[in-house]
Amino acid sequence: MTLSTTPRLALAHISKRYPGVTANDDVSLVVAPGEIHAVLGENGAGKSTLMKIIFGAVKPDAGDMHFNGAPAAIHNPHDARNLGIAMVFQHFSLFDTLTVTENIALGLPRASKGAGATSMKQLAEQIRETAERYGLPLEPNRHVHTLSVGERQRVEIVRALLAKPQLLILDEPTSVLTPQAVQTLFVTLRQLAAEGTSILYISHKLDEIRELCHSATVMRMGRVTGVCDPRQESAASLSRLMIGGEPPREARVQTEPGACRLAVRELSLPRAHAFATELSGISLDLHAGEIVGIAGVSGNGQQELLAALSGEDVRAERNAIALDGKPMGKLDARQRRRAGLAFVPEERLGRGAVPGMSLAANILLSHQSAPYVLRGMISPRAAAGLAQAVIGRFRVKASGPDALAKSLSGGNLQKFIVGREIESGPKVLIVAQPTWGVDVGAAAQIHNELLALKATGCALLVVSEELDELFAICDRLHVIAKGRLSPSIPTQDATREQVGLWMSGLWEGGPGGRREQQEAALHG
Repeated sequence: MTLSTTPRLALAHISKRYPGVTANDDVSLVVAPGEIHAVLGENGAGKSTLMKIIFGAVKPDAGDMHFNGAPAAIHNPHDARNLGIAMVFQHFSLFDTLTVTENIALGLPRASKGAGATSMKQLAEQIRETAERYGLPLEPNRHVHTLSVGERQRVEIVRALLAKPQLLILDEPTSVLTPQAVQTLFVTLRQLAAEGTSILYISHKLDEIRELCHSATVMRMGRVTGVCDPRQESAASLSRLMIGGEPPREARVQTEPGACRLAVRELSLPRAHAFATELSGISLDLHAGEIVGIAGVSGNGQQELLAALSGEDVRAERNAIALDGKPMGKLDARQRRRAGLAFVPEERLGRGAVPGMSLAANILLSHQSAPYVLRGMISPRAAAGLAQAVIGRFRVKASGPDALAKSLSGGNLQKFIVGREIESGPKVLIVAQPTWGVDVGAAAQIHNELLALKATGCALLVVSEELDELFAICDRLHVIAKGRLSPSIPTQDATREQVGLWMSGLWEGGPGGRREQQEAALHG
């Protein structure tokens, strides 16, 4: 197939300013037909803002845009879709109360929904076929509020693929996908590029950039600082281009595990709804001074387990969960926090932070005692002081404690939420997807903070779909599959092959293991 030499997208001198921050400063960018073009930079470098400008979700203050050689005035996402632009957002644009099919229908160009267009039943079948073809399994009739973060990301990707775009914008598309799903997606993206689709790709996973992308534009503090061929760069050289220096080293700390802080015994929970995962006989111990990881493919019970441990779901038996030997299966989230359990959920906006509230106000989500709340009265000064301390210690790029949570980039908001929970001085910290969408420098910083917290005697449970992350910071690993938890294995004894097999349930007593197969044959 012969591709046109006219640029698919050309940006010239794009600028966008917000109160106290310049998100984009005189940015120019050219993307050719069939090109997979990476946009690299630290959290807060202006990448997502630039993508939202292209998609019409944000209006630039200055600059010009051309699409297929013609001036493009994109006032909203509807204009972008009609031009042939599709985008997968880092923070998902889905309606929780609608089904997968209904959400995808809303995001397709108007021509797909007019009189005589594809019916909802036909669209559901298209969704199922597309999801299976690209290794992104979805149930079209499932409501979005029942989906995990990884499953929601699949919805966004499938919706974009169904639009058959000329330009596909992907903002951290693999942040909560398994390695197998990532490779399947890459096959799809290469095929789309070969057919002439241009792809703008944002990711902090530098090995992915080097493997997939033809070219890369590097941004720092809102400005373009360079253009390179990532295939000719190493991960280290790309990292230096992004952050202007060497990323912090991760200082792993060897500590002897202490007393059992969190004990889970035969935790079983029926499905809360038709599409939930049933938890079956889950047992684990979490000791002071250790980090235990849980790996698994999204949608295998992580969401349900986290809800049971954090206190969002209090259906567990009273003695099924204990903190420092005290039963807490029936305690709610606030009572568990008071007992010393802190929690970082996988969803930053909406659960980890309230988007329309300031950082100072968001401090109060997990700090509701003196000096932040006295006799039922909030101390704005104390809350703002702690927010500023978290901003400083965790190098959060924000205008200050009064900045709204939704004004921060995803990675900076993640640093703030992790910092807020660490500042509470927990006995137990449960963290889901700690470095989702976080740049290489910030990821190392978060890991170092978790390791430092471990050294103080805190017990940490890390639930992540990033195997590299789990191998880097955890002392022991479990795998969750179909609502069951594998035995633990010391990280130093684990291999990727073994963890991969366990992710399919292939361990003794697992949902796909020898014992279950024998029982099935016996009752066959």
